[in-house]
Amino acid sequence: MNLISEPWPWYIGGPAIAAVLFLLLFSEKQFGMSSNLRTLCAMAGAGKKTAFFNFNWRQYRWNLIVAIGAAVGGFIAANYMSDGSVGDIHHDVVVQLDNLGVQGAGKDYMPETFFSPDAFSNPKTLALLALGGFLVGFGTRYAGGCTSGHAISGLSNLQLQSLIAIIGLFIGGLFMNHFLLPYLL
Repeated sequence: MNLISEPWPWYIGGPAIAAVLFLLLFSEKQFGMSSNLRTLCAMAGAGKKTAFFNFNWRQYRWNLIVAIGAAVGGFIAANYMSDGSVGDIHHDVVVQLDNLGVQGAGKDYMPETFFSPDAFSNPKTLALLALGGFLVGFGTRYAGGCTSGHAISGLSNLQLQSLIAIIGLFIGGLFMNHFLLPYLL
């Protein structure tokens, strides 16, 4: 049973995000998924091995609610608020991805090329996932936050470092998509 088959309009989603950010600013809290994951790692005891995780995670417990909410919300949206169709992808993009060997583009949110059980037994796929995970983790730490933290929270606070980080993220994404991805696939 699908409750909603269309995306929520911008005039509902935008003000909802703005309201949450206002509440976070009012309570002097920061938002970003990397903060939530840092809290989770600290809670699990990573502070015994790395100073970065050695802090009083209890004062950031609310971050865990955001991480849990993202997982639960994703489950609810995928299973009860979607008709199972994938958003429209331009035909030229589907053709380009097919030419690169990505099967299922435009048909699945998680193409089998990357997410089938066979993909995880492929050494090249595992190496790309490990390298990508390292680069995302390093970049998040080096930039002082993740995409959601900089783009949503940092820009709404008019932080110059967030603007620089977002510009860098877009440049890096365009470079990866247009120049590196064809060689990696």
